[in-house]
Amino acid sequence: MVIAYMLATLLPWVRSKPGFFLVLGSANVDEGLRGYLTKYDCSSADINPIGGISKQDLRAFLRWGAENLGYSALEEIEAAPPTAELEPIRKNYTQLDEVDMGMTYEELSLYGRLRKIFQCGPVSMFQHLCHRWHGRLTPTEVATKVKDFFCYYSINRHKMTTLTPSYHAENYSPEDNRFDHRQFLYNTWWPWQFRKVDEEVKKMEQQKPPSIIMSTDEPTHAEIATKHATGLGVPAAAAGNVSTAGVTLSGKA
Repeated sequence: MVIAYMLATLLPWVRSKPGFFLVLGSANVDEGLRGYLTKYDCSSADINPIGGISKQDLRAFLRWGAENLGYSALEEIEAAPPTAELEPIRKNYTQLDEVDMGMTYEELSLYGRLRKIFQCGPVSMFQHLCHRWHGRLTPTEVATKVKDFFCYYSINRHKMTTLTPSYHAENYSPEDNRFDHRQFLYNTWWPWQFRKVDEEVKKMEQQKPPSIIMSTDEPTHAEIATKHATGLGVPAAAAGNVSTAGVTLSGKA
């Protein structure tokens, strides 16, 4: 941060120009939500043009720019594995964001929409994801992912109080200053919520699942809704029926 602001001050001076430059940030919504940034360091700037956009939406925008605006270099940027370059790149090793975070950007994008737009806590998010990831993950695996997310989210929520102002592009922004006025101090153990999740897992594992034959060729309603929509196109996890997809629901989860 110090070096960036020093350069922003000195560059006009060495070019015999008045004034100073603004420092632009480059952290996206998912990094803020997970807390995968450092306060008063790489996350600090005057304006963050992409601070209100998730990684998934940003990559979709890059693909659109490559196809419709003729900027072929955007394809290479979009295809590059996300890395903060925190460690030297070697022949047999490259530091990757998703490995360090323990979760993918696709998962973080989904967590963020469910948390903000549909006001999901650990229990309702677990219920929704059990339906959405049915056949891919067991209830125990889903519970682990949900607990990991809420643990890191609550530990790092305080970072949102100093987040660089960003262009408000979507309803899933976690920015504490303007668009997400929630507390920034949590009990990171989530004792009641995690206990309820464990109870749900126990019930699900005791029930014998019905024998269902599903075609793998056709996408589900949930996948179609997510693919063709932005923030509000996610299945309505706040609904009483967690299988509801592509519905706008008023009220709390």
